[in-house]
Amino acid sequence: MSPAQPVGEPLPGAGELPAQVAAPAPDGSARPFSVYLHVPYCRVRCGYCDFNTYTNLTMGQGASVEDFLGTLAGELRDVRRAMDTVGLPVRPAQTVFVGGGTPTMLPASDLVTMLELVRECFGLAPDAEVTTEANPDSVDEADLVALAGGGFTRVSFGMQSAVPHVLKVLERTHEPARVPRVVDWARRAGLSTSLDLIYGAPGESLEDWQRSLDAVTRIGPDHVSAYALVIEEGTRMWGQVRRGELPMPEDDDEATKYEMADAALRRAGYEWYEISNWARPGAECRHNQAYWLDWDWWGAGPGAHSHLGDVRLWNTKHPVAWAGQISTGHLPVAGHEVIDAGSRELERIMLGIRLREGIALASLANGPSANSADGAGATPPHLVPVVAGLVADGMLDAGAAMKGRAVLTLRGRLMADTVTRALTQ
Repeated sequence: MSPAQPVGEPLPGAGELPAQVAAPAPDGSARPFSVYLHVPYCRVRCGYCDFNTYTNLTMGQGASVEDFLGTLAGELRDVRRAMDTVGLPVRPAQTVFVGGGTPTMLPASDLVTMLELVRECFGLAPDAEVTTEANPDSVDEADLVALAGGGFTRVSFGMQSAVPHVLKVLERTHEPARVPRVVDWARRAGLSTSLDLIYGAPGESLEDWQRSLDAVTRIGPDHVSAYALVIEEGTRMWGQVRRGELPMPEDDDEATKYEMADAALRRAGYEWYEISNWARPGAECRHNQAYWLDWDWWGAGPGAHSHLGDVRLWNTKHPVAWAGQISTGHLPVAGHEVIDAGSRELERIMLGIRLREGIALASLANGPSANSADGAGATPPHLVPVVAGLVADGMLDAGAAMKGRAVLTLRGRLMADTVTRALTQ
């Protein structure tokens, strides 16, 4: 949800969805469907954040906090009508993810109503995974009980660190002691729990990072995400680095911290299933997997991105402009692009290699139509020496390669882009 949106084309005609949204998966099957809902409001905008977020809660009709739910309802209903117009079969949502921003800036009752809107417009699978993000200090126990009672199954808390001076650099507003409390409340409400961490913050020592990892494993959530800090151009932290007020994160430091995270989480019973994500068996985030496995999804809300068939779309970014388009009965889509076969194949490899299962080497022989390969078949001849080199360099698992799959080792996870380039040369 970076401020820099892609360059694309407007919707065709009077704002209809293009016909390519109905394209099936490369193997001819219908893709599963998910929904992402973007709530753009935050109490404080963190210095490292480049997401589409706003601390102004009274931006005007349709875009203010008290109007947001009604405007979002308009978008979802318009999307359903647009899908019907082009004959795109409407499938029940397998996953719903409410992100931001800080979704829990809104009352829990509003978030529950959002879920009801998804059910009304698209349907909801009986076993749907329904997640909201939350800051530890943006919910109380009653909120979490209300969310669980309203159909949410999962909550992802932005912990980031357990060390006060690191939280201060990141401009997070919660106290470390708040995190175990909210996780306990969520468990008692019957919600699955996830904690998000950031490593590599300016001034964070290895001891600080280990302290955060120890705190996470003591708390024992079902799922953990850990992301290296990236200082994006235009953020407040980027300005601090340019002025010499903060040091730029170092690649070697972040690599060491990633290895520490993997070791600590494995000892605590978590398994990696995507480069930045670990879970207890069976607690993987299905919504995350929807992105990596080429599902369809609609992203509603200011600046949200969508993927339907062979089309990517992205919404108008500013909440006022987004609301204005919806008020006139138009889809709030700022632009779209049709994905060609070459781009889809590259994306399949880039995303697939990040997963624990890796990718079938035989599927690299025949382009995008081969992405259903289950590992049977020979490695394409031109890739045999490439795979052998990646195994020798410790970036691909030797046993998996013998069975026809490219699966990253720990070293390979740190160099996934290098592996992707080698496999697509």
